[in-house]
Amino acid sequence: MPAKSYRGRFAPSPTGPLHFGSLVTALASYLEAKCRNGQWLVRIENLDPLRESTPAVHQILKSLQAHGLIADEKVRFQSDRHQAYFQAIDALRLSGKAYYCACSRKLLKAHGGHHPDQCRQQTQPPAEATPRALRFALEDAEVRWHDEFLGPQQQVVKAEIDDPVILRKEGFFAYQLAVVVDDIDQGITDVVRGSDLLEMTAQQLQVFAALKTPAPRWLHIPVILNHDGQKLSKQNHAPALDDQTPGINLWQALRMLGQRPPQELQHMGPEQILGWACTHWQRELIPRHSVAV
Repeated sequence: MPAKSYRGRFAPSPTGPLHFGSLVTALASYLEAKCRNGQWLVRIENLDPLRESTPAVHQILKSLQAHGLIADEKVRFQSDRHQAYFQAIDALRLSGKAYYCACSRKLLKAHGGHHPDQCRQQTQPPAEATPRALRFALEDAEVRWHDEFLGPQQQVVKAEIDDPVILRKEGFFAYQLAVVVDDIDQGITDVVRGSDLLEMTAQQLQVFAALKTPAPRWLHIPVILNHDGQKLSKQNHAPALDDQTPGINLWQALRMLGQRPPQELQHMGPEQILGWACTHWQRELIPRHSVAV
């Protein structure tokens, strides 16, 4: 059977406009896809209305377009995917891989991560109206996989203690469920993302297995730091990208990825810069550790 063609994606959460760290990740995922004659998709992970805003969605898409990072398919919004997530939850419950849990973080901490009410047995919707989360039932395992950049990886996963929430008490779907369901549905073969998400990989491998689908390949790149050594993020007040200077932004992002763009390239348009980058992209030049702007 022939290998699947490369399908990558960039999946920001619309809690604010894109910042430079987001651009670096988007650019790396774009170049990995394009240099392999693959497709590059954009997915807006808008699952938490308490933290997201409609203006941020428009800002993100506007910034991507300004920098020449155009998706090969229609942009997907996770807010349109609730039915698919409910179907996945039903499948997990029926196979004993999802359960209802009313435990607070404080209660779980007091019991060393264990559920005093034997929540793992509660796979059917409860009769009482107490708000409950749904959790994925992990298996004890020493999970091993190969990261396309970092090489061999392994993580210890503890059943019950590490069980992630897949549907929050407030009724919002959680990242660990939605990201897997959408990667499966969109046929994603490769995921390029920041190394801050590396620790989630072992859990996601078990969710893929529970949904009877092979996991994609992962490539984790170092996160970009601010001058205080913190991850460049919206929580740390990273400034929004200046869409008026896409050439300079892309040139600097390439430099952060260890590439060697010529000085004059920063004065060119996104199309020329991305063309150069696709021709000269060298994954092995990516720094092994986080870099500060």
